[in-house]
Amino acid sequence: MEMPLSRATQFARRASAMLCVLGLLLMCAQPALAATDPVQTTLGLLQAVEADPAGVRVFRGIPYATPPVGDLRWRPPQPLKKWTGPRAATRFGPRCMQQPIFADMRFRSTDVSEDCLYLNVWTPARSSRERLPVLVYLHGGGFVAGDGSEPRYDGESMARHGVVMVTLNYRLGVFGFLAHPGLADEVAWHGSGNYGLLDQVAALQWVHDNIAAFGGDPARVTLGGESAGSVSVSALMASPLSRRLIRGAIGESGSILGALPAVDLAKAQANGVKFAATVGASSVAALRALPAEQLLEGAGKFGIFAFDRTVDHDLFPKSPTAIYAAGEQAHVPLLAGSNSQEMSAAEVLGPQTPTVAGYRGALERLYGAQSDAVLRAYPASTDGNAVLDAAQALASDRFIAHSTWKWMDATTRTGGQPTYYYYYSRKRPPLRTESGAAKLGSDGVGSDGAIVRNDIAHNAEPAEPPPRGAVHAAEIEYALGNLKLNPVYAWSADDDELSRVMQSYLVNFIRSGDPNTPGLPAWPTYASGQRMTLDVVSRAEPDTTGARGRLLDRLTPAAVNSH
Repeated sequence: MEMPLSRATQFARRASAMLCVLGLLLMCAQPALAATDPVQTTLGLLQAVEADPAGVRVFRGIPYATPPVGDLRWRPPQPLKKWTGPRAATRFGPRCMQQPIFADMRFRSTDVSEDCLYLNVWTPARSSRERLPVLVYLHGGGFVAGDGSEPRYDGESMARHGVVMVTLNYRLGVFGFLAHPGLADEVAWHGSGNYGLLDQVAALQWVHDNIAAFGGDPARVTLGGESAGSVSVSALMASPLSRRLIRGAIGESGSILGALPAVDLAKAQANGVKFAATVGASSVAALRALPAEQLLEGAGKFGIFAFDRTVDHDLFPKSPTAIYAAGEQAHVPLLAGSNSQEMSAAEVLGPQTPTVAGYRGALERLYGAQSDAVLRAYPASTDGNAVLDAAQALASDRFIAHSTWKWMDATTRTGGQPTYYYYYSRKRPPLRTESGAAKLGSDGVGSDGAIVRNDIAHNAEPAEPPPRGAVHAAEIEYALGNLKLNPVYAWSADDDELSRVMQSYLVNFIRSGDPNTPGLPAWPTYASGQRMTLDVVSRAEPDTTGARGRLLDRLTPAAVNSH
């Protein structure tokens, strides 16, 4: 028989329960942090820009490593010294050294500098105890251009959906990826190159050490990116320096397993010696003595895309392909895919009229005796659109979609976690008739004085024909909920709805490692043999890229274009 509780025991239990309720009420009633309330990081206090009406606070231009200038040029990122007093985090840091290459880039940073290792944080958290999921997003640009200030990567919309978002800058081009035997002699692992990827690792470590102060959960960090950013995600999944810092991965078009790959160290270092000779530098010391602008100009003449990722014995102890084959990459959920027109049909057909005969001739020039097998995988039996469709699919695979599939396939086989594959097919709407682009003046500065357009030198070339599908990078504003920040296109209600669906998938994945939630079309795992087509009507469909991918894997290496 259970003995009755004494009055003292009953009182103590009631008091304890009341204290618990009171504690919960106090936590729920905690007021939103004001923009003037600084955040304590491991390096010092940071002051945000003013919070928006929804309470999202933005911290811009946070340094995460010592400026890589002078003797620190072409060295791994070095720890930053602490600062005293609050530091204003109100302006985007300078973008890393780059030439104006891509016409679709618009920047909110105002200058270019070697001193460029800065990141930005958007947080909706009301306190540092919230432990919200985190998205660290890496910009694209072929490892030669771009930065974390671009409006299409803005983190406010994701923050309004309960995600702490981080964007960052990392060294580019010759500054980020020069390999040279003299640089290898300076480090214990006798490797060189990959400084831009090492910057990303340092930024991830900063997030791990500091994101809790912004209300984020360091144990729930998803790494995402597009194009070179997607390649970077696959690379950091593979590297022993970073894979412990990642809980999930999102890749939009591209992987290190083919597109912008890691090359043999000796080959890359020989290339670096050749470059040094073109700028009159006989040693690493002489290279470091050159002004940054002179190096940038010399790299442009030598070849903007001439500086590859390397198997450097540190970031990559062996090739990323071998790492994934052995299942040694980060075992985390992966959501990745590519677009319907990553590259145009003209990359295969050339300027000729799209006829079956011309298509066959193009395949013979590209693949020789293997052209019949390629024709069966990318068939076209009638002139016109059928040829354009087949050539476009092949060109897209050759450029970047095949490498994305290779990443998805390898991770599904050896990663031990769910994988989700997509095919994005929504064509952008027409340009606005009143031309949102007109809001950017001829000097590239917007009416608000804060946005700089990246006008490319070859703008005078003949315009390409209108896109036939979703071009490379077209999905970014949809996925991150930033259509309104790109005023150039005449977005419709269909575009808004597709953006809502895509962003919901991403937010769900960032929260749980699974994009699915009630109210959205079910997204099967890739292990089921299906992928999700993302368009005005999104739907799961049987995957047809696997057979094409396996064919391209079997072709002779010289026949596969992985520039």
